[in-house]
Amino acid sequence: MTDYAGRLRLGVNIDHVATVRNARGSAYPDPIRAAKIAEAAGADGITAHLREDRRHISDEDIDGLMDALSLPLNFEMAATDEMQAIALRHKPHAVCIVPEKREERTTEGGLEVAKDENRLAHFIAPLRDAGCRVSIFIAADQAQIEAANRIGAQVIELHTGAYCDFHAEGRFDERDAELARLRDMAAFGHSLGLEVHAGHGLTYETVAPVAAFPEVMELNIGHFIIGEAIFMGLEPAIREMRRLMDDARA
Repeated sequence: MTDYAGRLRLGVNIDHVATVRNARGSAYPDPIRAAKIAEAAGADGITAHLREDRRHISDEDIDGLMDALSLPLNFEMAATDEMQAIALRHKPHAVCIVPEKREERTTEGGLEVAKDENRLAHFIAPLRDAGCRVSIFIAADQAQIEAANRIGAQVIELHTGAYCDFHAEGRFDERDAELARLRDMAAFGHSLGLEVHAGHGLTYETVAPVAAFPEVMELNIGHFIIGEAIFMGLEPAIREMRRLMDDARA
């Protein structure tokens, strides 16, 4: 069983530094530089999603991150043969299996594990054998958590997008219901021996209630931090998120 008494970790997703770079087709801003700044600002890990269409992070970015990082890399990827081969070549600290649709702007929901258990179990086995920690990005749903546990995932990352959307839209009853679901499913995942992470859409306004869940060991946050960095700089934006997380956990 995971000990959850320790410090809540912050994984900074640098995908959208690459989005800005790719808008001009230039070499800057550099995601690897962003990763180094994140480390200096108190991040505990770096997350990067190599999408099939390479809309932001590129293969060269992953190569560079693996060479340059002293922090753990959380490699987000779809459950495809191509991505499995890339992960097995690099052997990052962690891989997070996410759903991916070409037409979506960002990841819209959790992975459907319960209906695809056999394939996913065979897909993640070589990753585990290679020494990668395997995380599954899923909705706060008991059936999906049970399925993730059965296929051999070591970690689940609960999708906080619905909670954050309800907050932004002023739908506070639905927000509170989704937050309660996240809290209950974090506790349920922990009870199965899974390490519990959370992320997607978290902001300064929404992070504290999730950070307060004692079973959650890591939050992965990207788009909001990169957006705030436009106004206040990347290091201060990360430090403020770190402060809010620490205050909530205290």
